[in-house]
Amino acid sequence: MSISQNLLQKYADLIVRTGANVQPGQIVQLTIAVEQHEFAAMVMEACYKAGAKKVNVDWTSDVQSRLNYLYAEQEVLSRVLPWEEEKMKQMVEDLPCRIFIESEDPDAMKEIDPQKLSDVTQSRAKVMKPYRNAIEGKHQWVIAAYSSEKWAEKCFPGDEDAMDKLWEAILKTVRVREDNDPVAAWKEHTDFIEKKAAWLNEQGFASLRYQSANGTDFRVDLIPGAKWEGAGATNPLNDAFYIPNMPTEEIFTSPMAGRCEGTLVAVKPLSWNSQLIEDFSITFEDGRAVSCRASKGQELLERMLKMDEGASMLGEVALVPKESPVNQCGFLFYETLFDENACCHCAVGMGFKEVLPNGDDLSMEDAQKQGINDSIIHVDFMVGAEDLSIDGIRPDGTEVPIFRNGTWA
Repeated sequence: MSISQNLLQKYADLIVRTGANVQPGQIVQLTIAVEQHEFAAMVMEACYKAGAKKVNVDWTSDVQSRLNYLYAEQEVLSRVLPWEEEKMKQMVEDLPCRIFIESEDPDAMKEIDPQKLSDVTQSRAKVMKPYRNAIEGKHQWVIAAYSSEKWAEKCFPGDEDAMDKLWEAILKTVRVREDNDPVAAWKEHTDFIEKKAAWLNEQGFASLRYQSANGTDFRVDLIPGAKWEGAGATNPLNDAFYIPNMPTEEIFTSPMAGRCEGTLVAVKPLSWNSQLIEDFSITFEDGRAVSCRASKGQELLERMLKMDEGASMLGEVALVPKESPVNQCGFLFYETLFDENACCHCAVGMGFKEVLPNGDDLSMEDAQKQGINDSIIHVDFMVGAEDLSIDGIRPDGTEVPIFRNGTWA
């Protein structure tokens, strides 16, 4: 791997100072693979230099996860142990600034029974979800990435320069170069996204209509007063501005749960539970997914849409122009952090209550009453075809072009 220490340091500093925006006196919770311990040390030190009171590390391991699923009983894996729940309770009390570094092998769970994966995820999520809801909108967090050998091999099979190519793509999409100031680059980028979000909010659209020659023909209602957001968010407890995803190109909102009709055709494969769902579409009636088709992963797609009561409804619609640096990389990352930022996408499952007026102060139950979908899953799939048109429809029926040919109209 030829990436320089200088670039890695700039990247670590960017994640901490701009992404998470660690504040003096905050506790930081870093989640990272054991293989990336050297980068973990860089991030930890950057956190302490930013004034962190304590940095705790949750080490992850693809090997451990795979072996557990291969050999441990489903009942054992499904149980949330008392110490795990106590740890979540402590997180609710501390409200730590959270940093997630993704570098997993996309094929880590390839040999695992998908039903076992789904059932374990479902059982554990039911216990953990109340704690996640309790911290929602009350802390800073960021997800970034670190290249790994197995991930690089998946993206560039048989290429001896796979690691370098994946690093080149990662750094391009997060705007880190030897000769630039990435903080200034991100300021310019977030300003552009916020300007577009402000324009969308001014329009007061009641619904969106999607159309493409590939078969996408879809309409979805929006929640009155719900905001379009993008790039960053502000922690209401300390006014710290942070960027949850690095990279990010999207402007998103949560639509009205249960209020959509038509078919959405995916333009890129979906990697879910280490398995690919390819050439698929989902058809909605009365706001719920009633049918789906896929050339590969049909059963997996059907199972995903039945994970719980909210899994068959939309929780997000997001606008991403085809000029996105992620899209320009020209390959599938097999990682939602990147692939969702390649083009326009929608997500089935959980919505975002923070898009509502005073949403951060609402319970999930109150947010649901206003139209936010709730679920244990949130799965993004890409619908941004080259010829995609999206129109915004105002309450009086006036139509305004938002996207034409996959980019801003």
